Amino acid sequence: MRKFLSGNEAFAEGVRLARPQVISAYPITPQTTVVEALSVMVEEGSLNCEYLHVESEHTALSAAIGAAATGARTFTATSSQGLLYMAECLTYASGGRFPIVMMNANRALALPWNIYGDQRDSLSLLDHGWVQVYAENNQEALDLALMAYAVAEDERVSLPVMVNVDGFALTHTYESVEVPDQAAADAFLPPYVTANQFDFEHPVNIGYSAGPEFNRYYQHDHHRAMRVVETVVPEVEARFAKAMGRQYPGMIQTYKCFDADFVLVTLGSAAGIARGVVDELRAAGVRAGMLRIRYMRPFSAKLIARALGRVRAVGVLEKDISFGAAGTVYANVLAGLAQQGIAVPSLNFIGGLGGDDVTRAQVEEAYAALKALAESGEHPADPVRFLGIDEMEGGAR
Repeated sequence: MRKFLSGNEAFAEGVRLARPQVISAYPITPQTTVVEALSVMVEEGSLNCEYLHVESEHTALSAAIGAAATGARTFTATSSQGLLYMAECLTYASGGRFPIVMMNANRALALPWNIYGDQRDSLSLLDHGWVQVYAENNQEALDLALMAYAVAEDERVSLPVMVNVDGFALTHTYESVEVPDQAAADAFLPPYVTANQFDFEHPVNIGYSAGPEFNRYYQHDHHRAMRVVETVVPEVEARFAKAMGRQYPGMIQTYKCFDADFVLVTLGSAAGIARGVVDELRAAGVRAGMLRIRYMRPFSAKLIARALGRVRAVGVLEKDISFGAAGTVYANVLAGLAQQGIAVPSLNFIGGLGGDDVTRAQVEEAYAALKALAESGEHPADPVRFLGIDEMEGGAR
């Protein structure tokens, strides 16, 4: 059935179809309408689960961890400062190997106080052991709500998944979305079964300590499970395509990269604008390409290197900055290329901070800079470019 839904409403529909048994909810803009929509579903009876309205984001994830430890399928959601408030709990969830699914509505961090969307919140927490995936549009947001459970609950993985949806750009923007029926969702996602739970008949130890002589083994197993996600995601997407008729491209998505002289890498909703600019450049005979990273964790260095190995220049457009260094996505892309023995001239475009628009003109400007870089072949001393800022004047254009 097709519905006209905001990104938050679409994600809530995906969660409903996944049949979670426990939802822990605390509102924060721009995530609030996700848990509001789910509360309505529970009240009207279209979703049968325990709905916990807790007193903080810290408690929201703590409650989800407790529910997951009983073997329940769980869901929670947050954004920005709320995600940072949860940070202490993130490693408890991942280290405990609890396959919680959490939606994060990407939003700027304070100060200055700002309720609008950028990706500094989730990207600042890449090292907390969660699978991180980013939606481009509302349909993908809905579908990822379902696929995230399938990835998280795979016994080879058993890790929590954070599904990131751009604040306001997606969460509050309406699109036509195909909502699967419950029978198709049930066929794709069976009930959750796990041995990683409290069991009075066969007691197990959960949440224990591990000293220096054992700790490394747990971290190694965690890392190995994260790498297995790269195998599990295509399998899950193949099953999803069979059940729903929609095919997704795996860990990354390439667009006209096969013969490109230069490629812009991006994350989330900005990919749509980049794709349109690539079409314009191709029509003018310019060999441009676009690569969208879907999963930031695990990071698929080999796939990215395979797509970018022959290009003459690489740009990364992202909605975050690691102050005094560069963008987090840029740092990961360059490290991944270096792992594969690839050194290519590159630029890092920082835009969309605090909800600022990433405009078509800015993306065109980024591609023009990449074209010039490809032609010069030089490695710039400072690759970071803030879109919309005139560095010479020190002010906004």
